[in-house]
Amino acid sequence: MDRAQIPTELKAEILSEALPYILRFHGRTIVVKYGGNAMTQQPLKESFAHDVVLLQLVGMKPVVVHGGGPQIDEALERVGKKSRFVQGMRVTDAETMQIVESVLAGQVQQELVMLINRFGGQAVGLTGKDGLICARRMRLPDRDDPSRTHDLGQVGEIESIDPARMRALQDSGSIPVISPIGSGADGLSYNINADLVAGKVAEILNAEKLVLLTNTPGVLDRDGRLITGLTAARVQELFADGTISGGMLPKISSALEAAHNGVNSVHIIDGRVDHCLLLEILTDRGVGTMIRSR
Repeated sequence: MDRAQIPTELKAEILSEALPYILRFHGRTIVVKYGGNAMTQQPLKESFAHDVVLLQLVGMKPVVVHGGGPQIDEALERVGKKSRFVQGMRVTDAETMQIVESVLAGQVQQELVMLINRFGGQAVGLTGKDGLICARRMRLPDRDDPSRTHDLGQVGEIESIDPARMRALQDSGSIPVISPIGSGADGLSYNINADLVAGKVAEILNAEKLVLLTNTPGVLDRDGRLITGLTAARVQELFADGTISGGMLPKISSALEAAHNGVNSVHIIDGRVDHCLLLEILTDRGVGTMIRSR
């Protein structure tokens, strides 16, 4: 699908609507999970980096957590490995983990840091292994039989996050860019779902908003229509009837947990839309689904 464009008249409206939102969110942390088409198409990459820098320039404190699924898939294919997923989680053996680290902490993070800096920001790349994220091996309960668990290899769940480095970077005027790799007490690196990391980072930094970029307009009902607003109760209904499934499961789960734990609002937005961050944060129209705890 071709990326969506913002009409010229709408860009003017963004500027006219922005001031109340700038005042409301000044000094507040906005955590953004960067993924989907926004990180594979060059014009959208540049649009995203531009938006992040602008949010900081008007007084907000953006923190970026990035994914890298398409890039990891390509790297695995080059060495003849096929990706396997369980409930939206990538099964990660030791060889796959080496590739995941190389792609996330090398290729994806460095490109994003350079783009943000090119547009006038001061981005600093971090991984969970920089003393940021302590993780342990995830045992994923089977959705049909909770007494069974799936061993996903070096896929981690978060034990703790140390906010000190992120806050120090924010206070110095820098933009943290985080690769979702954790460090275990067993000395192993762990691949952690980027949506889950973004949600936990938003919680621990008392973020105003958590924004998750995806490749759909937001959460869709069974007829493919956008659901613009969700509560915790409605999310549970959509889990139960199978409307929310696959890769959307960890995304919605992290969104719901963040909303339950003090993040004022969580937004799942269409990363294929130019300047989607500005539309979602600085106007009242939005470009996706907003989730609140109640």
